[in-house]
Amino acid sequence: MMADVLEARDLRRDYAVSRGWLKGQATVQALAGVSFHVQAGRTLAVVGESGCGKSTLARLLTMIETPTAGELLIDGHDVALADAALRRQLRRQIQIVFQNPFGSLNPRQTVGNALMEPLLVNGLGTGTEREAQARDMLRQVGLRDEHFERYPHMFSGGQRQRIAIARALMLRPRVLVLDEPVSALDVSIRAQVLNLLDDLQQRFNVAYVFISHDLGVVRHVADEVMVMYLGRCVEQGPRDAIFGAPRHPYTRALLSATPTVDPAARRERILLKGELPSPIDRPSGCAFRTRCPLAFERCGRDEPALEPRGGQQVACWAVPG
Repeated sequence: MMADVLEARDLRRDYAVSRGWLKGQATVQALAGVSFHVQAGRTLAVVGESGCGKSTLARLLTMIETPTAGELLIDGHDVALADAALRRQLRRQIQIVFQNPFGSLNPRQTVGNALMEPLLVNGLGTGTEREAQARDMLRQVGLRDEHFERYPHMFSGGQRQRIAIARALMLRPRVLVLDEPVSALDVSIRAQVLNLLDDLQQRFNVAYVFISHDLGVVRHVADEVMVMYLGRCVEQGPRDAIFGAPRHPYTRALLSATPTVDPAARRERILLKGELPSPIDRPSGCAFRTRCPLAFERCGRDEPALEPRGGQQVACWAVPG
């Protein structure tokens, strides 16, 4: 059995926010306990509405922020227990590709310098070696040598995202966090970038954490799917189990809203009542109960834990075992 390259154990992230003058501070539970593991060459997709904690999770995984509680392990090393030298090494192993490729690239920096910068910062290779690696990576993502001296504004959105992917791979990471990597692209370009990501994953045996709200895209790229709601995982399992037989009512509602041209794949539309609750004042018991059509008395009293239900894990009192 392959070892996990990335593992999260009950990750939590709280933020202190001001309620206003003379009202003191409140605590926002942006991430309220998430656990998962990813193996090399596999893709975990994280889905959910805006405000469910997907981007917070991305910042914790890439060590941009520190968890309030829980454990994050990269190649078996607990990030919280690592010394400065090991943390520098672990940072190389997990890189991120952001949603907006133009915003993530320095407009004053040529593509070549942008690709060589991670190697330069980490003191890897000579100048000649760094340039050779950067030019090779350009070719790996489908661009040409002549693009090396050009600036970001001279490229299309799809080309800029290819450059961002190339830069993230320069350090040969074990894990790539993809935060909505195709949502800012034209529909005609998305398939090209997704196919590129698939090719690169096979070529470098890199693990992906693919964060998205587009379930149509997730269905094509994921091996495992984690559905999040208000900072918690409510359903998790293999892609075919999640899409073929969703168990949690929230997952069913998300899938029912996914457009499809296949009449056999269409689902009855499930409309959720109410709005997403505030993470400052979470509902008691199950956080989804205020919008759930299956909620009953126990849902307001006890918080459900993830438990096996068929081929996946589900956190819901209304789903039979």
